Amino acid sequence: MLLSDFDYDLPEELIAQRPIEPRNASRLMVLDPARRAIEHEHFYDLQKFLTAGDALIFNDTRVIPARLIGRKSTGARVEVFLLRRLDATTWQTLVKPGRKITEGAEIFFGDELSCQVVGRTDFGGRVVQFRFSGVFEEILDRLGETPLPPYIHEKLDDSERYQTVYNRERGSAAAPTAGLHFTTEQMRALENFGVKLGFVTLHVGLGTFRPVQVETIEQHEMHEEFYSIPQATADLIRETKRRGGRVIAVGTTSIRTLEAAAVDKTSVAVGSNATKIFIYPGYEFKIVDALITNFHLPKSTLLMLVSAFAGRDFILQAYREAVAQRYRFFSFGDAMFITRRS
Repeated sequence: MLLSDFDYDLPEELIAQRPIEPRNASRLMVLDPARRAIEHEHFYDLQKFLTAGDALIFNDTRVIPARLIGRKSTGARVEVFLLRRLDATTWQTLVKPGRKITEGAEIFFGDELSCQVVGRTDFGGRVVQFRFSGVFEEILDRLGETPLPPYIHEKLDDSERYQTVYNRERGSAAAPTAGLHFTTEQMRALENFGVKLGFVTLHVGLGTFRPVQVETIEQHEMHEEFYSIPQATADLIRETKRRGGRVIAVGTTSIRTLEAAAVDKTSVAVGSNATKIFIYPGYEFKIVDALITNFHLPKSTLLMLVSAFAGRDFILQAYREAVAQRYRFFSFGDAMFITRRS
């Protein structure tokens, strides 16, 4: 398939610059691929489309202040973007300006933190080793900035609005944005209704938002990302399938985690691993029966994933309608609830 098969026209003014309040006041487009039906609701109406015994699977990762601004000994400004922790002091990163940062270069972020470039990555980044005195996470909280996607130009007043209310595990370079719509009260109400809640962890890195740079999409290779599935979530999935309920992924990171760990059509493997799974049309889903997601960038791997789930033509039809109906797009935008194409 061609990259151009996943393009669409989006007016710039529909790219949401700020989160809506309250979180679940965003709009919700409901898609039924089997009937090619599209409904327009709000996220607080989600329960109307769920059944007692369904299981919602959330990604409980927390975005770290991954953007560090430092200087070389020459005084030149350098930006270091943390992607993946390799050990206690070593990280895979992206650096700007990359061409001028060679192996052995030292970068200083004040008196309490510095790093040295110790290698290169296969995606054009740098491996750096940090030097610090104290607790790295506490230093990072003081010196780092929470990274927002480049299409968001407004400063966020409260950085917690780029975190889900259920975040637990530090490690992401970007938020699992479908989960931003949920409030604590709505999650509690869904539980009282009979919907089960389960959690996985996938630390969002370069693999999720790296642009596709080949015209034939089958040639694209995802970057590796870390995930973890606890025993309780694996048990919940197996029991939900046994009882005839639906496993509903909250976000593309959750669906990638579950499909990467699928053992068969009723179970997933417990434990931690890394995945490069790339889901595009033709993929046969094993675990996930429905998906909650945001609207994704043109030509992105995420748009390819939802096209695999619901059919490319139907998804692009839905996106055209979303534009016509003035939906808000991307990280702080509106949401979709999609049942799987039979």
